[in-house]
Amino acid sequence: MNGIPLPGALGVRAREILAGQIEPVPARDAATVVLLRPNGPVPADPPSGAAGVEVYMLRRAASMAFAAGAYVFPGGSVDPRDADQDVAWAGPPPEIWGRVFGADATTARGLVCAAVRETFEESGVLLAGPSPETVVADTTGDDWEADREGLIERRLSLAEFLHKRALVLRADLLRPWAHWITPDVEHKRFDTRFFVAAMPPGQRTRDVGGEADEVAWLRPAQAIERAENGEILLMPPTFRTLTELSQYDDVGAVLACEREIVTFKPHAAEVDGEMWLVIPDEDYRLP
Repeated sequence: MNGIPLPGALGVRAREILAGQIEPVPARDAATVVLLRPNGPVPADPPSGAAGVEVYMLRRAASMAFAAGAYVFPGGSVDPRDADQDVAWAGPPPEIWGRVFGADATTARGLVCAAVRETFEESGVLLAGPSPETVVADTTGDDWEADREGLIERRLSLAEFLHKRALVLRADLLRPWAHWITPDVEHKRFDTRFFVAAMPPGQRTRDVGGEADEVAWLRPAQAIERAENGEILLMPPTFRTLTELSQYDDVGAVLACEREIVTFKPHAAEVDGEMWLVIPDEDYRLP
């Protein structure tokens, strides 16, 4: 069985949920973006699992209530204002994203906008430009930092931020990748859609602090190896995403991949008197 033991209070909570004694916490819509950049030329005889891409990852601060200490991709919950119709938009419309992710158009708009907003908040990378064909070349400087902090503190909505700078959200720079729902046993739950995107030319990530205490660019196979050696912590959705990305030799191949988005949700089960969190495998999908 592919799973994780649920000891102590989590095991008790899992039993109570399975028995119908308590209700799970509702899952909040969220978006996560895997930023990609080239890792240089792949050797003629690459080691097993080598890939010509690197991914941007953050280590969540130990003080965080959810996934503390885990290495994750930029992302977070959808803000109600993310679905604002005033956001200037380029690329596939919300209705298309909704069909891809099994959501209504309003939810899909919020997911795409949250993906762009959270990526800027947590990495300084902005998937937007002065026109539908361009992208911002540089997001460094005190004025950009003030706007980023305004978004984090919710003093500024994404629509207000883009309008202020006369920018268009570049939904066409995103690609859908996966859909995971936090298991019922967790006290904080998210209904998360995963996106991938290439680093825009000229932009660069920076250590922006806040929820993360460390950032790094890692090859997918390198991150997996470090996790298997106990050096870093990866949540199951992150581990699976990295495993999938490790099969690609360049960023273009990742972006060109035609993905069938299915919904995965780990679930609690009792095995030989002990509670386990069962991790979905290739054959496990929500109907």
